[in-house]
Amino acid sequence: MTQEKKNGSVLDWEGSKRSEEPSQRSSSGANRSSTPDPEVAEKARRRRFSARYKLKILEQADRCREAGEVGALLRREGLYWSNLQTWRRQRAEGSLVGLSPKKRGRKSAPRNPLAGRVKELERENRGLQRKLQRAEIMLDIQKKASELLGISLETEEDDEDD
Repeated sequence: MTQEKKNGSVLDWEGSKRSEEPSQRSSSGANRSSTPDPEVAEKARRRRFSARYKLKILEQADRCREAGEVGALLRREGLYWSNLQTWRRQRAEGSLVGLSPKKRGRKSAPRNPLAGRVKELERENRGLQRKLQRAEIMLDIQKKASELLGISLETEEDDEDD
């Protein structure tokens, strides 16, 4: 291991950086500090590939003739053999839609074009039902009041029919 003395400290050029300071380490190498590392790793995100990119990679893979060229292509692009197989199968099926990235999660239901009108009519219906209920209550009150006062509620039309 190559080491160099600079300003009283030893620098390690070949080794990796330590996550803890030398002052925090005991002679046995254990960490004296009980506080966790405040650095939070970023959540991994799923990669999405466009249809154009998939077709470009498939064309490049098809042009590879030498042994190891496909592996080098996959390493360079950070892909797996299974990606290549899936994309080739999708291309053979002729489904360019299959080559475009799919939206993940629950599919939204198609919106009914008449839903707004139905909602409006239901609101109007509820209002008319409330009016009808009030009118029926008022009629019941009038009937009871006429019975108490001894007033007949028969109309002239009813008398003419008899």
